[in-house]
Amino acid sequence: MRPNPTQKISTNALKVWRITGLLETLLYSIIPVGYFFLNHFLQFPLWLFWCLLGAILIVGMVKIMIIPTLKWRSWRYEVYENEVDLRFGIVVVRRVLIPMIRVQHVDTRQGPLLRRFGLATLTITTAATVHQIPALTEGRAASLRDQISKLTTEADEDV
Repeated sequence: MRPNPTQKISTNALKVWRITGLLETLLYSIIPVGYFFLNHFLQFPLWLFWCLLGAILIVGMVKIMIIPTLKWRSWRYEVYENEVDLRFGIVVVRRVLIPMIRVQHVDTRQGPLLRRFGLATLTITTAATVHQIPALTEGRAASLRDQISKLTTEADEDV
């Protein structure tokens, strides 16, 4: 059996995922706030407001405190001469091997949060789907992009 990949993504991924979880929780909080104002005009039961607020707080704590840590611990990758090995997932752990001969192109991308923390996502496109390695440092993402591109060219020449 093949050993697990050893390369980890950047620890700054935790900050990005926590901020994303906070923003999503703030977006979800519109539901109890809207319910509270509707309650003022339509006389809905007040206990439902407290249930909604409690649920949002619990979901927010899980999304901000627990999921980013579990997600970061589970993400591993490795680039070999003939394939890219990805391992990720919290409950369902996925293991993906991407043969170099199947890679169509490799690129990096950054959103505002990733750019703020000096991170980038490496995207590997095959004919069937797109694979991503999230939250790599900008330098690491660029060197991996170049390395995979070079290995892909060499794999194409062998065929």
